Amino acid sequence: MRPRLGVLHFLVLLVSVGVSAQNDPLKKAQVSLEPAPGAGSDGTWSTVAQTTTERTETGVVALNGKIYVLGSGAAMFGQPNLPLAQEFDPAKGQWRDLAPLPQGVSHLGVTTLNGKIYVAGGFGWHAHRNPVDLFLEYDPATDHWQTLARLSIPRGAVGLVAVGGMIHAIAGHPGDNKVVGTHEVFNPATGTWTPAAPLPTPRDHLGNIIVVDGKLHVLGGRTTGNPADSVALHDVYDPATDKWASAAALPAPRSEGGVAYYHGLILYFGGDCNDPKAGGAFDDLQAYEPTTDSWKPLAKAPIGLHGPATAVVGDVVYFIGGNSHCSISPSNSVLAFRLP
Repeated sequence: MRPRLGVLHFLVLLVSVGVSAQNDPLKKAQVSLEPAPGAGSDGTWSTVAQTTTERTETGVVALNGKIYVLGSGAAMFGQPNLPLAQEFDPAKGQWRDLAPLPQGVSHLGVTTLNGKIYVAGGFGWHAHRNPVDLFLEYDPATDHWQTLARLSIPRGAVGLVAVGGMIHAIAGHPGDNKVVGTHEVFNPATGTWTPAAPLPTPRDHLGNIIVVDGKLHVLGGRTTGNPADSVALHDVYDPATDKWASAAALPAPRSEGGVAYYHGLILYFGGDCNDPKAGGAFDDLQAYEPTTDSWKPLAKAPIGLHGPATAVVGDVVYFIGGNSHCSISPSNSVLAFRLP
């Protein structure tokens, strides 16, 4: 049974990082606790750490209690994206540098299967330039990257998820301000991709694809490369039938939000762009209840973000990096959200 949602005051942890990323592969966040004014409804937010460099549009997964933060957008337009790969240990507040990605990318799809981490697609340059068809496997035990069979077409902002022993790559941005609904499935046993039913409305910037009871939930996204063309669509794919169906739409059109499955809920945080004139990102957190096919708001975050990377470890949802404004404005914050 899902725990009852409560009303809690939230805390903001003030963090300083004592060792720079450039000088030491192991960094530890020094954390002090200070109460923040105001109260959130339905959940508690805090800032629990900082990344060792500002990150945005990264790929993130949780595995064996650690969070793997892969790739990043460049800090300036027209620059190559970063191949940076790091491991964050939430229990210790420590960062560790890993073998870098073979190529710098942002907007990459990431998932895990059988103890390995898989990366698909991405953009080689900021912003939304040079989409790639890379498909990689990372072994945390050996700190080694391996190139596997490539995607059928290059594309960034692709959704990637594993279910039933297979890996699904869905939709994305192949360049020239276009989007696709391409859906292909990778079989680790054969090392090959096969086509599946495409996403009904082609788009990109989907956020994480969430698996609930063996079905894939695809939320929001854009029908072009412009945030103004974000949608509230909520599509559900059944691998057993190779068919798509619709579920309750997001409360508002949204793209580039942080998405997670937590306490039996699908959470959707932030997005681009709340107010184009003011230049702010969304700061609200919405929760979808699969059993009732309905949405409800939870506590608002201390800041709005678009493009945060999301992972769940234990009883905490972590939102890493992202942009505080509509345009590029990378953050080094690591936000945490908890329900009672």
